[in-house]
Amino acid sequence: MTTETRTCQNCKTSFTIEPEDFEFYEKMKVPAPTFCPSCRFQRRLMFRNERVLYRRMCDLCKKSIITVHDPKKRRIVYCSPCWWSDKWDALEFGVEYDPQKNFFEQFRKLQEKIPVMDLVNSYTTLESSEYVNHAGHLKNCYLIFNADYCENVCYASGATYVKDSLDLLSVGANSEFCYEDIMSGKSSRLFFSEDCFECFDVYFSKDLRGCSHCFGCANLRNKQYHIYNKPYSRDIYEEKLKELRLDSYVAVEDLKKRVDEFWRTMPHRAYHGLMNVSYSGDYLYGCKNVRASYICDSVEDAKYCQFLTLPSAKDLYDLTEWGNGVEMVVDSVTVGEGARDIRFCSGAWANVLDNEYSMFAVSSSHVFGCLSVHKKEYCILNKQYAPNEYRALRDRIVADMNTRPYIDAKGRVWKYGDFFPYDLSFFDYNESTAAQYFTLTKDEALAMGFRWRDENLQEAAITMHASEIPDNMHDISNSIVNEIIKCVACAKPYRIIPQELELLRKMDVPAPRKCPNCRHMGRIARLNPPRLWNRMCAKCGKKIMTSYAPDLPEIVYCEQCYQAEVV
Repeated sequence: MTTETRTCQNCKTSFTIEPEDFEFYEKMKVPAPTFCPSCRFQRRLMFRNERVLYRRMCDLCKKSIITVHDPKKRRIVYCSPCWWSDKWDALEFGVEYDPQKNFFEQFRKLQEKIPVMDLVNSYTTLESSEYVNHAGHLKNCYLIFNADYCENVCYASGATYVKDSLDLLSVGANSEFCYEDIMSGKSSRLFFSEDCFECFDVYFSKDLRGCSHCFGCANLRNKQYHIYNKPYSRDIYEEKLKELRLDSYVAVEDLKKRVDEFWRTMPHRAYHGLMNVSYSGDYLYGCKNVRASYICDSVEDAKYCQFLTLPSAKDLYDLTEWGNGVEMVVDSVTVGEGARDIRFCSGAWANVLDNEYSMFAVSSSHVFGCLSVHKKEYCILNKQYAPNEYRALRDRIVADMNTRPYIDAKGRVWKYGDFFPYDLSFFDYNESTAAQYFTLTKDEALAMGFRWRDENLQEAAITMHASEIPDNMHDISNSIVNEIIKCVACAKPYRIIPQELELLRKMDVPAPRKCPNCRHMGRIARLNPPRLWNRMCAKCGKKIMTSYAPDLPEIVYCEQCYQAEVV
């Protein structure tokens, strides 16, 4: 089999399918994709809303709930206790497949009448953690997402095994007392830092391992009492640290600029990661035979995957988010906990097997085109069949999808082998996670045929402008928790909650002037993007693949040159 070049249906760019790709598709018994890897990634993210929360009523128990589903939309939403209960059965809403109608059109009708879960949480493991999503095993947490095993953590995404921390992105591995960090772990008292592991009492640093008592450093290993990579005695270090006034908002904002300028003078590794074998991508940890993937931990034999942060996962193409024992998955999102043999699904977990074109299928096997099924098998469009009837009907639907494909308003064609059409997402573009990694304006989104939600925010009674917050943390009174503050970036209201104020004081860092969403997007901007470019090593001239774009000013080294200079 030879390499084949195709044109993406969506963006019209060329992309290649390698012989190894065809081998995987044959193993999964699916055709090769018709969208490029980037558009496939964007499409999957459009089916995922992590952070946009609403208050509405549970359609079963009638209690007020927090949910990702806009109350203005025509949809049946159950709170977690009701969705997981035996008070209803998803098969009661099942329909027979109509060969005269398009499969995806029939699935859309199913979406209109079957209850969906309010949030994707392991709700029985949550304690005093109401405002969270895609989360489990939390205690006293607030506005954290994609998180597990955290306690007293606020405003975090991708946090695992973290305590007493604020404002994080992808931080874990038994970390505590951390603030404004990204892609770090096994650390305590880590502030305004990134790509740091096994560190203690470190500020404004990047790519440190086993370091303590450092400020503004980069590329250090097993060092202590350093400022801008220069060593000091303990007494002088502590004296200089006091002079930096880390409890002052004005001083901290100035330090951010100065530190960034210093970082740019240092060599940058072509990729971020640890202990990988045969790989390409970025933010990879303990991976083997993984290509073109992003933010993955303990993944093997995979390509075009993202956000697989709970070990382990293997034999995958185009899987976005989760992991934890998944195998044999193609073009799916939010799949985990022992899932196997999954094709084109949005939400499949808890030892599911052989799921296709289904959403929120839990502990179910051999299901096709199902929604909200739990502990079911041999179901199509939420109707159960005998095993032989199921297989025959499944094969007929696949054939029908190819002879009578779904065609959207932009002329994009969906046959068997492509993920769900954009039209079947529960979420508008700017509600979805796609908006974080593929930023579009309203006009751009509508021009591409995506839906857009116009915000109709109620006027909040702003009681304080962020500029009125005292500069020094010690001058802020307890009454600030009663204020509704206007964000300096987006002008939307936000609050400083009591547990946040307590942690800020313990950390001795200034209070934020931006709302949680603007702070989150600021951390996203600090990440390298999920894209690779060809570039030359700044030291030896070797060709490298890196997530640093060629027009960026960073000094980028290949792995060999970086290891020779840093380690």
